[in-house]
Parts: sequence; structure tokens; C-alpha cells
Amino acid sequence: MEDKISVIVTTYNQEDTIGRTLNSILAQKCHLPIEIIIGEDCSTDNTRSVCENYAQRYPHIIRLMPKAENKGIQNNYYDCLLECKGKYIADCAGDDFWIDDEKLEKEACIMEEDPSVTLVHTNWQFYDEKTQKTKRTPFTPSAAYKKSGKNLLEAIVTQTKAPVIHTCTSLYRAETIRKCYFENPELFRNKDYGCEDLQLTFMLAMKGTVVYIPDVTLNYSIGHNSITFQPNERRQFLFVRQTTSLSYHLARKYNINTPRTKEFFSEKVFALYMHAFRSKDKTLRDEAYKYRKTWNVVENKKIKVARLIMSNNLIWNSALLSRKLFCTLKLFTQLFK
Repeated sequence: MEDKISVIVTTYNQEDTIGRTLNSILAQKCHLPIEIIIGEDCSTDNTRSVCENYAQRYPHIIRLMPKAENKGIQNNYYDCLLECKGKYIADCAGDDFWIDDEKLEKEACIMEEDPSVTLVHTNWQFYDEKTQKTKRTPFTPSAAYKKSGKNLLEAIVTQTKAPVIHTCTSLYRAETIRKCYFENPELFRNKDYGCEDLQLTFMLAMKGTVVYIPDVTLNYSIGHNSITFQPNERRQFLFVRQTTSLSYHLARKYNINTPRTKEFFSEKVFALYMHAFRSKDKTLRDEAYKYRKTWNVVENKKIKVARLIMSNNLIWNSALLSRKLFCTLKLFTQLFK
């Protein structure tokens, strides 16, 4: 590994935003040199052409991964990671962008001063692509500047509304994550887990100290479809099921069994039932029941009511109609406030 920072940029169908992402990385002022590894995942728009243009303009900084069939987020990300030459690794998704040109410098100085630190991360904010307005996240990543990563493990496996550690704000130690990867590549490559970041932050936290900087360094893009925000109930069901399966695997493997983890898995089972309910899909309903058993969730009142409603077509249809009327009334009330 070289004394530099490698920045992973994964992108798919982001021709309108990938240039902005790359510009924000190239603008960094850091005492360490940087390299950018772009994983363009077989886009159907002009994203690759934009990436090729940047790679030609900055041949000593940017390396574009070879064109290949669509890999999916995990394989794309970890293929890039294995190509990184730097001592430290950061990443920025192809629709997000950094807004602090000293982000890497602040993080790298901390990493170099304390070898026990495996990851440094910062605060971030939402950026609405439609209005171009920003909004601070209501989720405070951490109350402490520096803490043992093991104190974050429960929070990481039970994260719901926002990541405990947003990887696009992070800088982490390459040697640490490579060792974790080669010890258990299936944890990182299993496509049935549906994401690449939760297992990464969990393992890095488990292996050392985590530092949080309250500075806002990232605009996190919203206002469009993404992996996390899917408009389709069936796709959202799949995403919840996959990421919760990963959380369950980590919680069971590393003996994280607390009241909060039990509550979390119960919430996720109810979420699966709700996606099944709204999509009027019996197959998804049956899958929700299956994963309640798999995740050892005791059926509470909410889950029982959801299951009973979906056990009868007439009741199910009536409940959907009632929900539609309620949503219409709510929208009407908001319009005429």
C-alpha cells in the first residue's frame, strides 16, 4: 500500500451528477496524494462516456475500471476496493458530492496521529436535486468525538432511518478492511444482503477506534429514485428483507442480543408485512411470515393484526380501500390548510 488516499466512486446511470461528484473529489486540499477508482456499472445512459472523459483528462489520478456486465453494488464496490493502492480509503457515490475541500485532510491527520483509529466520519446534509436546497440531517451520528467502535455495533446493526456511519463521509484504514475481507469474502460479496456499507462499517468499528467530526462535508442527494428509496413496494420489500438479513447475520455471529435488537427485528417484520399489504401480494405476505420465524421474532399485536387482515381477501381489500380514502383525505386537508 502506498502513502496516499484512494477514493472509490461507484456509479450507475448518473450522467447528470457524476461530473459533480468527481469535481468535488478533485477539489480536495490534502497533504497526501489521492487516486480515484471509478466503478461504472454498465450504465444505459452516457455515464461511462463522462467517466472516460475525466479519466483522459486526469490520467495520473483517475482509474476507470474496465467495462463489464452489470455487477451489482457489492461486486462493483469491492472490485474497486481491491484495486485501491492507498493506505486509506474513502468513497463518494456518483450522485452525492463533498462540500468541504479539507474533508480528506481533516480525516487523514487524525488517522496518522492515532494508529488505533480504523475509521473517521463526519456529519452530512440532504441535498434536494429538484429544488437544489439543503437540509441538515436530524440524525446525529455520534455524541462523542472518539469512542471504541465496539460501542457502536448494536447501533449499526439496528440502524433504520439513517446510517450510524455514512460511508460517503468516511475515511478508513485499507489494511484493516482488506484483512476482514479476505477472512470472510462472503460477508462482503453476498448479493442477498443487498448493500455494501453496513458490513463494512460494522467490521471497521469492531476492529478499532472510531472518530466523529461534526463538520458537514457531504451533500447526500435526494429527490430521485435510489437503492434505498424505491417507489415500488415489492422492491422496497426486497431491500428491507436483504439488509435485515445482513443485520441478523451480524447480530447472531457476534452475539449482539439486546432489547433493542429484538425490537429492531420486530419492526422489520412489521415493515415487511406492510409492504406486502400495500402491494396486495400473497407471496410477499408468506415471505414476511417466513422471515418472522427465521429472525426469531415473537409475534406482537401489530404483526398479528397485519397477518389476520391479509388472511382474508375481503378484509384485505376493505383495509386497502380505507387506507386509500384516508390518504386522499389527508392530502386534501394539507392542500387547503
